[in-house]
Amino acid sequence: MRRREFITLIGGAAVPSLLWPLVARAQQSIPTVGVVYGVSAAEWADNIASARRGLSEIGFVEGRNVAIEFRWADGQLDRMPVMAAELIARRVAVLLIGGNTAAVRSVVAAAQSTPIVFTTGVDPVEAGIVSSLNRPGGNVTGVTSVGGELGPKRLELLHEVLPDAKKIALLVNQNNPLTADVNVPTTLAAAARLGLEMIVVNGGAESEIETAFATAVQQGADALYVGSDAVLVSRRQQIAAAALRHKLPTIGTGPETGRAGLLMSYGPDQTEMYRQAGVYIGRILKGEKAGDLPVLQPIKFTLVVNLKTAKALGLTIPESFLLRADEVIE
Repeated sequence: MRRREFITLIGGAAVPSLLWPLVARAQQSIPTVGVVYGVSAAEWADNIASARRGLSEIGFVEGRNVAIEFRWADGQLDRMPVMAAELIARRVAVLLIGGNTAAVRSVVAAAQSTPIVFTTGVDPVEAGIVSSLNRPGGNVTGVTSVGGELGPKRLELLHEVLPDAKKIALLVNQNNPLTADVNVPTTLAAAARLGLEMIVVNGGAESEIETAFATAVQQGADALYVGSDAVLVSRRQQIAAAALRHKLPTIGTGPETGRAGLLMSYGPDQTEMYRQAGVYIGRILKGEKAGDLPVLQPIKFTLVVNLKTAKALGLTIPESFLLRADEVIE
């Protein structure tokens, strides 16, 4: 979406005249935080609870001294800039946005005054969201899980558990091209170093996930790696069920994916990421400038191994590997 189109949306997102007095009174009493995500409310409930916890740690409680207004794209990622424009037109105090790297970049480029806190699974400098991690500048800051950059490590873990595997499928969300573009080259390079063949399968829409697994099996994949993407994380239960049906050992990103039934996962705790985002929102509400707050990166990565899934797949996980796991699900 071009900046001019986005600004037009902001100007045109009118609230019925009878509602303006109510909106104005609400804004005079407590600030409103706008939230725009590419997933559904149910799929992101734990993360939003963590953001609320971060807000409360700094003194803001929803319904008492802050309001939160949500917009959920339910996987239709192209709707996100329009949703953000609507919230900015309603003069929210801070905007929390994530779930599509391209949409985040579009909103940041077009919105020049509303403070923005983003969450992303890619390097926000490389993605063009900010110019610097330490001093993002302007009206924007956020939290990154550096998900795409962990692809090589996840492949190494998968190769260690499945040394005979020769072909690995990479599941990406083609509707989130910037994130997919980060996942694919780093993973392909890591596969080449390990002597593995990689194939890429698309699973951006809910209906495409089953097809993606079937395609992976048809092309001879021995295992599957779920790329870093908010929509794919939100569909972890569906992905875990498909992996079991197709007898395809699968590794995911954050610990929530291993707990959902994937064979294993490696990455930062996503709920902690959202707690930090909530803290940042609170600090901005207290008067700090978003652009002065450095973009936060994870400092802890969790390896989860799901032995229930391993048993269902007929796999034996080496004891030495289990000793290195931070969490083993039995």
